[in-house]
Amino acid sequence: MTRMVMCRKYKEQLPGMERAPYPGPKGEKIFNEVSKKAWDEWQAHQTMLINERRLNMMDPEDRRFIQEEMDKFLSGEEYAQAEGYVPPEQ
Repeated sequence: MTRMVMCRKYKEQLPGMERAPYPGPKGEKIFNEVSKKAWDEWQAHQTMLINERRLNMMDPEDRRFIQEEMDKFLSGEEYAQAEGYVPPEQ
C-alpha cells in the first residue's frame, strides 16, 4: 500500500516518498510533509537552476542558495526561476 502524506506544497493528500531524501531531521521533515510528486518536481527544477545559473555545488554559497530555494519551492512560496524560462502550458 502506498504511503500517503499531506503535501505542504499542494495542500492535499498525495503519495509519499519511499525513504527520506536527506539524512537527519531535515530529511525526516521532508519525508513526512512532502509528496513524491512535489519532490520529483523539485529535483527537475533544481537541475535546471544548477545548469542555467552555472551553480557550483562545491561552493557553500551556491549550496545555501539551492537549500533556500528548495524550502521555498516545497512550501509553495515564490521561488527562483531559470532566466527566460517559460513553463509549458497545462
